[in-house]
Amino acid sequence: MVTTVNLPDALHEQLKRLAEEEHRSMNATIVVALEEYVSARSRGARVRELAGEVVQRDAELLRRLAQ
Repeated sequence: MVTTVNLPDALHEQLKRLAEEEHRSMNATIVVALEEYVSARSRGARVRELAGEVVQRDAELLRRLAQ
């Protein structure tokens, strides 16, 4: 799949330097960065979901602990 992204010049230069330092193409560097971003966001959403389940399941215990 092809997606076009317009980067600010400064970010483009940083990306280019990073890709060279890591011996990757700019495309591979972008893919890695996006994978990390999506993974972090997915983990955050799952943590919030689990926390909500704990609050519902243990509401009475949490209420007593707060006193």
